[in-house]
Amino acid sequence: MRSLTEVAGDLGLSPDETIPYAGALKIPVARIRAVADRPRRGRLILVTATTPTPQGEGKTVTAIGLAMALRARGLASVVCLRQPSMGPVFGVKGGATGGGRATVEPQADINLGFTGDLEAAGAAQNLLAALVDNHRYHQALPLLDDRTLEWPRALDVEDRALRRIEIGRSPARPWPPRESRFVITAASEVTAILGLARDYRDLKERLGRVRVGFTTDGRLLRGHDFGAEGSMAAILRRAMAPNLVQTSDGTPALIHGGPFGNIAHGTASRLAIEFGLARADYVVVEAGFATDLGAEKFVDLVAPMIGVEVSAGVLVTTVRSLRHQGEWGAPGEAGTPSELARGLENLAQHLENLATLRIAAVVALNRRGDETGAEIDTVRRFCEARGVPFVVSDVFGSGAEGAVDLADAVRQRAEEGIRSRPIYGPGEPTEVVLDRIVRRIYGGQGAVWSSEARDQLERLRHDGEPEGPLCVAKTALSLSADARLRGRPSGFEVPVRAVTRSAGAGFTVVHLGTIETMPGLPKEPAARQIDLADDGTVLNLH
Repeated sequence: MRSLTEVAGDLGLSPDETIPYAGALKIPVARIRAVADRPRRGRLILVTATTPTPQGEGKTVTAIGLAMALRARGLASVVCLRQPSMGPVFGVKGGATGGGRATVEPQADINLGFTGDLEAAGAAQNLLAALVDNHRYHQALPLLDDRTLEWPRALDVEDRALRRIEIGRSPARPWPPRESRFVITAASEVTAILGLARDYRDLKERLGRVRVGFTTDGRLLRGHDFGAEGSMAAILRRAMAPNLVQTSDGTPALIHGGPFGNIAHGTASRLAIEFGLARADYVVVEAGFATDLGAEKFVDLVAPMIGVEVSAGVLVTTVRSLRHQGEWGAPGEAGTPSELARGLENLAQHLENLATLRIAAVVALNRRGDETGAEIDTVRRFCEARGVPFVVSDVFGSGAEGAVDLADAVRQRAEEGIRSRPIYGPGEPTEVVLDRIVRRIYGGQGAVWSSEARDQLERLRHDGEPEGPLCVAKTALSLSADARLRGRPSGFEVPVRAVTRSAGAGFTVVHLGTIETMPGLPKEPAARQIDLADDGTVLNLH
């Protein structure tokens, strides 16, 4: 491995411009702002995917390998990734630092807490929750309406028992208990704010804007009403600075931010992306889950906030995922060519989604070793018939060498001059925007609003909250809001269960179906296999 100071030099950073911290180099916010507001040098490559299986299809490993291959071609490149949440690491998905010969290092540290950024986000989230309940305990004025308190606590563990809880029971001094809840830290508003704030002043302003609840006489209370923004920002002071590490071949990697893609906006922090664009030729950014989530949110929500455009996109798929998407056929057809053929309809929708977002696409089939040559040729012909470049990527087995063809295809597409474009503009009504996303990105017919969701939306309007941008929270396992609908479903409507405003993050969240902000562990969680050797080596972290 290279020294991190040498890696930092690739991005024009001298040793006195970074802060060594927990196996990484923190890049100070002031240093980023000093260069990020100048004309940008780099091109942004967005890595997204077709609808995944629960285990994922290799988006992160492909993003890492692509950055490595671009550097192997003599180009300054950096990969921008989110910090893994420990919830999925110990749950069904496992680690999120790549694999094989395309990883970010140190893998175990990055997967298990890293520089403590997510821990700080959880602490800041919980501090405001404690201040709110302390206000209740002392019966301070103004009196709070317990039924309206919106601010949850956070924990970076998947624990469905905490989705709805009762708090406030105390034998020392009886006071009215109330119903509350936990969210996983990656789904918290503080994590979203951390990923979108441009500097410390912006961070404090965003923390002060968060919605907490209402007084007994109906007045909306925000974070600043509890004097919370200063202390919350103080907790987050180090977490605001992006973390510089390296890939397995020494390519710069910025690991920063951790918002979930199925609930929040699902990409690395704006500070990491802005710094990368200022100092590299190519910035490879991974967006959470598939095009209907991460890519749509990046183009419609994140890019306008930062003021960037996508120069090219990589659509990652696997034969496994396409087979999985084709399993809705007749019994006995699993594993047959017809299963793969049906699954290709899912690929078709995602290609159309990228075209709708005006992203020049390359399809990267992530080689897993369980696909046949005939299956690969089937996918290749499908893409070529649509005029979309197709590349087999083998970064897991071959590192940078396994993505050289992908790097060449991405560079060619980026040079075509096509740039991403949002599908809606600022201020459009929430119902109109959601209907457009459902029809043009999901392939459905529209939305069915619950009476509760409509009341919540009208309340936000009454409070003077902006209409957008929109962040849709839904399952990642289907283009629809129903995880059971595989392939390319049609004729469906999405059920709108709730509407909330992440006022600090700056977006409105529409909750579809049964999506949960606190996931639960699977029947056989990865935590049962992870272990620690006598010498301190972490074992079985995949």
